Amino acid sequence: MITTATLLQTVATAAKPWAALFSDSRAVSSTVTFFHLGGLLFAGGTAVASDRATFRALRGTPEDRGRLLVELGNVHAWVLAGLSVIFVSGLLLALSDVKTFGNSPIYWTKMSLVALLLANGALLQRTEQKLRASGLQTPSRAPKEQLWSRLRFAAATSMMLWTAIVLAGVILVASS
Repeated sequence: MITTATLLQTVATAAKPWAALFSDSRAVSSTVTFFHLGGLLFAGGTAVASDRATFRALRGTPEDRGRLLVELGNVHAWVLAGLSVIFVSGLLLALSDVKTFGNSPIYWTKMSLVALLLANGALLQRTEQKLRASGLQTPSRAPKEQLWSRLRFAAATSMMLWTAIVLAGVILVASS
């Protein structure tokens, strides 16, 4: 049976050349850190701006809501691009010190928050697609209002998770 300690040791051994390059080169470590923070700024900033637009549109007219759905449909690709940068740079950061990050409850808390963020993003996207598919004028408003409430919940959850992920990252860096 493979233990967590054995798995971490195996990954740490495989990542040793990368860890050495990362720790020996300020240019490499700075570049990876920049891409991680830049991806966070880009993806998180775009997502939070869209979340705020969702709150505004929900207080607005049906036309405002229609424009929001178009905007949300366009934003998902940009947020996913930023998340891809965060994923690659985060993996490189974690591989720079496998044992420290692999044994850190703060790291795993942050990764759990990221998983929740991704699940929430999928919920938000499915809800937006269902609203767009249902059209703005349907005979029954009740199911549509449920979808709009779900979209509001997903937007609020998104803002909370992005904030919590940043906080967890700060605590992780401070504790390393």
